[in-house]
Amino acid sequence: MKFSALATVALGAEVALAARWTEKRRERHAARAASRQTNPLLPATEADGLQVETFTNETAHAEYSTNWAGAVLIGTGYKSVTGTFVVPTPSKPSGGSSSTEYAASAWVGIDGDTATNSILQTGVDFYIPEGSTISFDAWYEWYPDYAYTFSGISISAGDTITVTVTATSTTAGTAVVKNVSKGTSVSHTFTGQTRALQELNAEWIVEDFSSGGSLVPFADFGTVTFTGASASGSSGTVTPSGATLIDIKQSGTVLTSSSVSGSSVTVEYIG
Repeated sequence: MKFSALATVALGAEVALAARWTEKRRERHAARAASRQTNPLLPATEADGLQVETFTNETAHAEYSTNWAGAVLIGTGYKSVTGTFVVPTPSKPSGGSSSTEYAASAWVGIDGDTATNSILQTGVDFYIPEGSTISFDAWYEWYPDYAYTFSGISISAGDTITVTVTATSTTAGTAVVKNVSKGTSVSHTFTGQTRALQELNAEWIVEDFSSGGSLVPFADFGTVTFTGASASGSSGTVTPSGATLIDIKQSGTVLTSSSVSGSSVTVEYIG
C-alpha cells in the first residue's frame, strides 16, 4: 500500500511537472509566434564581404545576404510559386550553446528581393529549443505583417512538404502548406492587404528569420532541396534555372551553399 501510495504521488508529480513544461513550451511558442517575422533580403554588409561572385551555373550568379539563402527569379508578373521539400533534422551549429534556441525556415514567396514593398510567403520553421526536442511550425505571412502559425497540421522530420503561394491580385492571395506524407493540408486566404505586391520576384529560400527585431541564432539545417520548383504568371510557367543564387554570410563566415539544377533548388548548411 505504501509503495502504491508513493508511486501515485510520484506519478502525480511527474504529470504536474510535464504539464508545467508543456505550458512553458506553449508560452515560448506564443511569444516567438507573436514576434516572428520574415524580412526582405538583407544584403551582407561590407564587413561580411558583400559581393557578387561567379557561380558554376552559366546562367546564374551568387550574392551574399545576412538572412536569405536560395534562389530568386527576377522578372515581372509572378502570380504563383511552388516547391516541395523533405523536412530536415536540424541541429545546433558547431560550437553552439546548449542554452540557446536555434532556428531556420524554408519557404517560397513572391517579392522581397528587388521588390521590398511586401512579400507573400509560406513555409516551415525548424526549431531546436534549449534542452527540448526539435519542433516544426507551418506558417503564412504577408510582409510587413508578422508570420502566423497554421493550426491543424503536424510536421515531423522526414515529412515531404509542398508549399505554394498564389497572388489573386496585388493585394490578395492564398498560402497553402501540404504535408504529402501525412495527407493533410492547410491554407490561408489574404484579402485587402494594404501593402501591394509588385510581382517582380519569385523565390525558394532558407532563411535566418527575425524574432523581436533581431535575427535568431541560425540552426544547422543540413540540406533542404526544393523539387518541382516553379513560378507562373504573365510569361507562363518557369523553373528556377537561371535564378540569382543567394548565400548567407554573417560575421565574415559563409554559412550556406546554394545551387540550382533544372526545377530543383538546393541549399546546404556549410557553416
